[in-house]
Amino acid sequence: MQSNNPVLNRYEPKPGSTGFAYDEGRTAYTAASGQAPAQVSPRVETAPTGAPPAGTDEQFEVITAAGGLRVTLNDVVIKTTILFAVVVVFAFVGWNVIAAMPAMLLPVLIVATVLGFVNALKKQVSPALMLIFAVAEGLMLGGISNFYNAYASGNGWDGIVIQAVVATMTTFGVMLTLYLTGVIKVTKRFTQILMVAAVSYLVLGLASLVASFMGVGGGWGFYGVDGIGILISLAGVAIASFFLALDFEAIKQGIAMGLPERESWRMAFGLLITLVWIYLEFLRLLAIFSGRE
Repeated sequence: MQSNNPVLNRYEPKPGSTGFAYDEGRTAYTAASGQAPAQVSPRVETAPTGAPPAGTDEQFEVITAAGGLRVTLNDVVIKTTILFAVVVVFAFVGWNVIAAMPAMLLPVLIVATVLGFVNALKKQVSPALMLIFAVAEGLMLGGISNFYNAYASGNGWDGIVIQAVVATMTTFGVMLTLYLTGVIKVTKRFTQILMVAAVSYLVLGLASLVASFMGVGGGWGFYGVDGIGILISLAGVAIASFFLALDFEAIKQGIAMGLPERESWRMAFGLLITLVWIYLEFLRLLAIFSGRE
């Protein structure tokens, strides 16, 4: 199943392959080692200390076809924690620095966007580049959060940032529970519908940006129009939230197919992007509510 997350979609299964990025991983390791990798059983994830189960001659393996370590769920959790820690630390820096020098927000936003695309499209994972992105992303989020907080505080609504963070973490927990319990199943139909919704929302967002320059919605574009703005924001929260299910599926299959351990950085990076998207959608929604007080 393909993930529509701009980072994790490289794990799309290819015709004739056994799963997410399996052929790509074999090709990369062939180029690195100079020899063709052997087939690896996709269902084996851990190696027992004893002999194989009775009735089978299959050998358990915890390495990739070319001898490198295979990614595990723990790898993804650890890398995700590292990236989020960097983002949070530099968000505090951005909150104070960009508040004092607002002109820095645009350059930081451009740098974060460029690094995001570079990391998403780069074939070989670069942990250092992803950490640099996390720094830029943190600075950007700090500045944007400060802006929304000042706007909401001016309308008598305090604590908007904390509320957005709590809403984001709650959404993550709910979506993970719904995915693990099978309430949400990532099917081809589900992916197609979500992709159409995401593209439509992107087009609407661009149109709203243009409209904001013309003074529509008091400078907020369509988001500032009574009633319509709230509905659009709710749609944005819903679409971003359902993208988490696609990411969970991509990570699950990537681990099952034995991707190399370095791919855990890319998986963590993909989750970071989706969660930042959800956070920003909640932040804007709360700011719109504050303006109606």
